[in-house]
Amino acid sequence: MRVANAPCSWGVLEFESTANTPAPDRVLDEIAATGYEGAELGDWGFLGTDPGQLQRDLNRRRLALAGAFVAVALTDRSAHEAGEAAAVRTARLLAGAGGGSAVIVLSDATAAVPSRTARAGRITRADCLSDAAWDVVASGAGRIADAVRAASGLRTVFHHHCATYVETPEEIDALMERTDPALVGLCLDTGHATYGGGDPGAILARYTGRVRHVHFKDCSRQVAAAARTEGWDYVRAVRNGLFCELGQGQVDFSAILAQLRHAGYDGWIVVEQDVLPSMGTPAASAERNRQYLRALGV
Repeated sequence: MRVANAPCSWGVLEFESTANTPAPDRVLDEIAATGYEGAELGDWGFLGTDPGQLQRDLNRRRLALAGAFVAVALTDRSAHEAGEAAAVRTARLLAGAGGGSAVIVLSDATAAVPSRTARAGRITRADCLSDAAWDVVASGAGRIADAVRAASGLRTVFHHHCATYVETPEEIDALMERTDPALVGLCLDTGHATYGGGDPGAILARYTGRVRHVHFKDCSRQVAAAARTEGWDYVRAVRNGLFCELGQGQVDFSAILAQLRHAGYDGWIVVEQDVLPSMGTPAASAERNRQYLRALGV
């Protein structure tokens, strides 16, 4: 297992303006300086779109590409073509920049549907999709994964994510049972699993053979409780520190690591904290997160 970080830990988030985020060079410098071996790509264009230059930028910091997050409004069949094009474009950049072992981290569009954004962390069956709508989502995910493999040779993993239509354990099951395991893997995100009402260890146990990418994100018990009690939406919860430093929340990372080791997992562990520019010092948090994982043996 190798440990990476991602631009979202520096505030580069798909639902936030990048006006106040650090420059890309600084983000890469700080990922390397705080002890990580790799990085995810971040939003399209943040680290540049020239594969040769991106590879040089990574090589001089001894960083590898772990993957790239691509969000698509999968419930809308008319969005699948554009989503495929975006995923293929991203995959070709990864492959061209030396990321032959990187993955496309596919997700439903984040914080795009007001009702789901408002109810993130407290989704019930009444909020879920119909069987027909699930078939649309699954067909889009399969189509995109197939196109990515054909164009770049890279694999696709699906990221269950709060404030999307694939948040709860039941929703993860609905997607997994409708997609080809050889084509669509799973990105286990410990923080999103927890806030989405699940147990990341149980999800990992259920889908061990499909987990091909892992995001280590913690979830503050106190902020999660306040968000649910006060009815905060997803964005407000994140801005209030929902995803805290590793070891400060309710995720049992030692147990997750034991499961991964037992399964022989040899992919990336990507630390994500969703630290916004106004929320302290991302580099200091990244360093503490790395030290925490070293104490657990990775």
